[in-house]
Amino acid sequence: MFEKPVFFNEDCVEGCRRHIPDGVVDLIVTDPPYGIEGDRLHKHYNRKEEFVLDGYVEVPADEYGEFSRKWIAEAERILRPGGSIYIVSGYTNLIHVLNALRATRLQEVNHIVWKYNFGVHTTRKYVSSHYHILFYRKPGGSATFNTHCRFGASERGEGNGSLNYQDREDVWVINREYKPGKTKNKNELPSRLLMKMIQYSSNEGDLVCDLFLGGFSTARIALGMNRRAVGFELSKTAFAHQAREMATVERGALLRDLRVPEAGLPPRQGLPWGSGEKERIASRFAALGASGLTKKKVMDVLSREFGRGYWSLEKVIKTQVLTRRSGVTRQNDLFADRQAQGGRHG
Repeated sequence: MFEKPVFFNEDCVEGCRRHIPDGVVDLIVTDPPYGIEGDRLHKHYNRKEEFVLDGYVEVPADEYGEFSRKWIAEAERILRPGGSIYIVSGYTNLIHVLNALRATRLQEVNHIVWKYNFGVHTTRKYVSSHYHILFYRKPGGSATFNTHCRFGASERGEGNGSLNYQDREDVWVINREYKPGKTKNKNELPSRLLMKMIQYSSNEGDLVCDLFLGGFSTARIALGMNRRAVGFELSKTAFAHQAREMATVERGALLRDLRVPEAGLPPRQGLPWGSGEKERIASRFAALGASGLTKKKVMDVLSREFGRGYWSLEKVIKTQVLTRRSGVTRQNDLFADRQAQGGRHG
């Protein structure tokens, strides 16, 4: 099903019911209308919109709760067990989106903050320059999360920080994209943001759905990363323009530009700990440290010798140090008790 990209110029709730069976979508990435008069934003913020497509379909504020409940219920239905959904939302109607999610069986994985450049200028309050990304998953099946798809486990950055760890923190600093002189939709998510979500939470050949296609950015990136794509857009103007543009997208074209992570996982990553292995690691750590090596070099040596990742080694070392300290404390307490008993009997 949906071996070729399929897009529908209709309401996503009714469209899902007509066209998409239960449990066939691997990943949903979507940016619903924010319910803040998005069709009139240029009047508030002096935005020039001569290249912005007409026909943006906004949702009245007093209907936003019911609107969210309906489309999120459909999203739950069409996701496969184990499938994921990313919802980009502003804060104004965030409570309605959260309430709609809580009415389903979908489970929260992360509440991500997307920090972007150039928020709306203000003088009497702090500048708003972030959106929320709600990352949820449908229970009951095997989940896709490609932990090392962008950075290897041992890759280090400035200050010896783990690049993999930094990339998976839940605050993402990704700038908006500006397309001067090009026809575009009212609000479009940057390619880097979409690529990150699609890389981590889907595999080649998976079906990616966007319930509010807008500028078709999600579909464009999904196809470029060799995923299948399906979606809905209510605006006739946006649909007609963007559907023509999609005919030029080459499936898989973005794969050749993706960063290749360095090295795979350490050979013993995730395997059960051997008898006495943790004690040997702690002893070796102490010996290497005493030789004058920096901690980074000590951890590199331990990773090579024991085939374990940095964070596993770090946790073991801390645990062993605490255990040894606890043992010394117990011995001291026992000695003190014996001294006290000897004093009482003397």
